[in-house]
Amino acid sequence: MKDILIRQKQVLFFIIAGGLSAVVEIGSFKIFSSYLPQLFAEEKNFHGIHFPLSNILSTSSGIITNYFLSIWFVFERGKHSKRKEFAYFMAVSVISTIFSLIFFQIFYSFIFKDNIDLIIYTLSPEILSKISAILLVSILNYSVKKKVIFNG
Repeated sequence: MKDILIRQKQVLFFIIAGGLSAVVEIGSFKIFSSYLPQLFAEEKNFHGIHFPLSNILSTSSGIITNYFLSIWFVFERGKHSKRKEFAYFMAVSVISTIFSLIFFQIFYSFIFKDNIDLIIYTLSPEILSKISAILLVSILNYSVKKKVIFNG
């Protein structure tokens, strides 16, 4: 019973840490995708890739936030040294980022075409695509980080 409660607590903290990291990632994406196209015209469509710098910079912000929240609140330290743990975390995050960028492109190019008006806020196709990609990749992240990095 105790193991079940601990596992549920860990999943809850992972969701909270992921949610906070997603807020950082989506918020920074909104900022980057609003301002970077003014500096780099190709940012909106760089050879068929939509918002590449905005995605990379915002995802990096989310990853760093998630790393610190994960080691502080979610997972116990694993058998790896801090340096190795950080390297593994970053390696998994790079792979996750690639998946996230691919999913973003698919959602943005083929699924989300119109804004969704929520009365107090309008969700653009970019933000909807970003949110969807984050949700899809977060399942992979939890499993890999728990089993490989933090030995949970």
